Amino acid sequence: MPNVKFQTGRDFALAMTAADPLAAYRDRFHIPKTSAGSDCVYLCGHSLGLQSKSARAYIEQELQDWARLGVEGHFHAKNPWMPYHELLNAPTARLVGALPSEVVVMNSLTVNLHLMMVSFYRPTPARHKIVTEANAFPSDQYAVQSQIRFHGYDPAKSLVEIVPRPGETAIRTEDIEQLVAEKGGEIALILLGGVNYYTGQAFECSRITQAAHAQGCVVGFDMAHSAGNLQLRLHDRGVDFAVWCSYKYLNGGPGCVAGCFVHERHAQNHALPRFAGWWGHDKTSRFQMPSQFQPIAGAEGWQLSNPSILSMAALRASMEIFDEVTMPILRAKSESLTGYLDFLLAQQPSEHFSILTPREPSQRGAQLSLQIKKGGRALCDRLAQQGVICDWREPDILRVAPVPLYNSFLDVHTFAERFLAEITV
Repeated sequence: MPNVKFQTGRDFALAMTAADPLAAYRDRFHIPKTSAGSDCVYLCGHSLGLQSKSARAYIEQELQDWARLGVEGHFHAKNPWMPYHELLNAPTARLVGALPSEVVVMNSLTVNLHLMMVSFYRPTPARHKIVTEANAFPSDQYAVQSQIRFHGYDPAKSLVEIVPRPGETAIRTEDIEQLVAEKGGEIALILLGGVNYYTGQAFECSRITQAAHAQGCVVGFDMAHSAGNLQLRLHDRGVDFAVWCSYKYLNGGPGCVAGCFVHERHAQNHALPRFAGWWGHDKTSRFQMPSQFQPIAGAEGWQLSNPSILSMAALRASMEIFDEVTMPILRAKSESLTGYLDFLLAQQPSEHFSILTPREPSQRGAQLSLQIKKGGRALCDRLAQQGVICDWREPDILRVAPVPLYNSFLDVHTFAERFLAEITV
């Protein structure tokens, strides 16, 4: 697919859809319907992924065991609840390129981000700055600012936001490297989005991590828009920690339990400060209820409480599909889908919109952010009325995400056709 020469006609979209080796996976998901009963063109998986058709059976299994066993389900359910989260360790590790001991499914994204900063943001008078990208997701901005204040520092002095060069929309990796080389002794933590939610830019994790570690900086990533989207290789890249949600590309359902990565070099470092909870205590003595905390080695040691079984059940259903397909194959199709969308939009240059996202496929996720010059919110609403579901971000961004698990080349063609027809209205 990556070497296909794109064409503009609908017949080409139909042929590409028919030839797509992943086309059958669309039938593994519930596609929202229009009022006329046809499938919507759902391009909003970067906000909420679709429900896998197997999720209901996974959840119903746990509901049945709860009804049948009550509390005994923790030990005697078909999938015992006490170690239930461990069922997700191996598939999660494969998804993000980690060792099973380096990942855990727990909490929500921002809770996990705070837990990681408790351990890995250790400011001193000489080294207290946190580096983030401009236009980071607001929840990350709030979390970072509150952590800085918690430690007695001023965000106006301790928070460094990297911005693109004048006239550009993406942040250059060499500019991050230069900042770290010049100011690394003042930087305690570099915390970036693997893919920026607003622009769709994918950051070069390996280069950034290497540059940061050379200056003694800790490196963390918010992979909310990267997990299930990019090939992350977190272990090999040496990232200190990463966090992500599971309701976007991972299709775990609204508010689904989130994920966390802690590199193995920190696994046995019990001297790291952390906010502790009993689910992170050593499993062999957890139910002896000791008063002193002994963390599990690895990422599981950062757990606080037993997680939601029903939430994890829905996530297991989707992760089973990811294991079947594998990330390299998904990523190849994803680059073809966004490349095709870019190609179609370029056929009708318009003063009414521009593409904010990097044009190079390796520099973006499964998303194009379209900057609408005028009337963008109304445009988004008109598309929704036609069964084309994307989303709007103030003040002027229409985000469009063709997800390779369930979106087709025909979806992309239909969006482009309707968008280009509406943009001049």
